Amino acid sequence: MSKRVAVMDLGTNTFHLLIADGDIDNYLEIVHYPEAVKLGEGGINKGFIIPEAYQRGIDTMKMFATEIKGNNVTDFRAIATSALRSASNGKDFIQEVKDTTGISIEIINGEQEAGFIYQGVKISGCLSAQNSLIMDIGGGSVEFILGNADNIIWKQSFEIGAARLMDLFHRTDPIPPASIEALNLYLEDHLTDLFTAVANHKVDVLIGSSGAFETFAEVIEVEKGHSFDLKTTKNYNFDEAELLKLTNKFVQSTHLQRAANKGIIPVRVDMIVAASLITRFIMHKQGINKVSMCSNSLKEGVLAGMLD
Repeated sequence: MSKRVAVMDLGTNTFHLLIADGDIDNYLEIVHYPEAVKLGEGGINKGFIIPEAYQRGIDTMKMFATEIKGNNVTDFRAIATSALRSASNGKDFIQEVKDTTGISIEIINGEQEAGFIYQGVKISGCLSAQNSLIMDIGGGSVEFILGNADNIIWKQSFEIGAARLMDLFHRTDPIPPASIEALNLYLEDHLTDLFTAVANHKVDVLIGSSGAFETFAEVIEVEKGHSFDLKTTKNYNFDEAELLKLTNKFVQSTHLQRAANKGIIPVRVDMIVAASLITRFIMHKQGINKVSMCSNSLKEGVLAGMLD
């Protein structure tokens, strides 16, 4: 018997609500709603959710509770990641959500987050027998998972998300060359565990899990005059030259130029710069020229466990 379940992925930039019906091999999305809460805005590196962001989060959770009730959901999970993990007032937020909506929020650690991302990518069919390096660029953290269709070889979460990097390095627009250099040195310094883990394994492809990689794919296709629908595009293979050209364009652009691009959703208009720089850094550092996008991520990984 199929069941109707809901997953709430409470990220640093976006809160997602996914309601689905069926079983793991054949589920139907009833509701897939992203809300740009920007929980980390103004306080991500200070470890504090500012009042405006806090209220946006509460309002969104009330709306999610209404959707869950209206869609006769039998089971749900609300998963919180980097911003709520590290915020000094995160516990207050969780308690207020519980008091006002009845929703209990689970804070997961980076290892659990990476594990869910792997499961989400796995059920999409994006993995093969060859080793892939999965990268999920969030606002607060970036998860890396080295693995294949059979198993995870290594996984780790790093608190170097796009919102954190933007706060540290992208303070003038376009981002200056000196800031790019400083950001690259920062990544070099903070990702030593990744370099060590990948050193003895051949990586066939870099898989970008949802987020910025969806934007990269959409902008590339729209600029070619093609239509692009994320609901039907679960996997997308990039041309290396096209991807590097696009990330270079984003890095050199102004806020107004990015905001005018219909392929970039508002919450990513500024963070796409840091996401572009991380992507280029990993490609060059690891010598990876095959890159793909998988639209599945953490929420689908949590869903897999609930429907299985």
